[in-house]
Amino acid sequence: MKNTIAAIATILVLGLMAWTFSKGGAYHGGEHAKGIGSFADATTTTQAAPAEKSDEEKETDQLRALKEKAGNIGAIKVSMEYKSKCAACHGANGSGEQDGRKLMGPKLYGQSADKIYKDLADFKANRKENVIMRGLLINTSEEELRRFADEIGEFPSRAAETNQ
Repeated sequence: MKNTIAAIATILVLGLMAWTFSKGGAYHGGEHAKGIGSFADATTTTQAAPAEKSDEEKETDQLRALKEKAGNIGAIKVSMEYKSKCAACHGANGSGEQDGRKLMGPKLYGQSADKIYKDLADFKANRKENVIMRGLLINTSEEELRRFADEIGEFPSRAAETNQ
């Protein structure tokens, strides 16, 4: 029985190969390749000159370039534990964003230390489902959870000190 099925499958595959070859071969030229055109034609097209930027756009570009150069110089000072466990998903300052893009984790900035602690404890105890948070917190002590919560709860006051 196995040999019969294998023989039928082999005949079917060979038949499909012959049929594809008789149609001109979609992958080796044939009728289908004619619609693509030449790559040389595509690269020789002229592009319109970019429109002149307004002063405001130039200033915005300069500020963006300065921000990229500066990196996190003016950012909130955070612990190495926060940087290693939290910043990748919640941002360097808990904003939930990095360089204007939304990150995976929600915004932590502005939440109270007690709420953060309760959420962390719930993730650790699996009362709130999140595989990543549970994995990060499974071997974390209650004292460490409290430290994370207190640090994150201080972000607004740290930002105010930085901006002065």
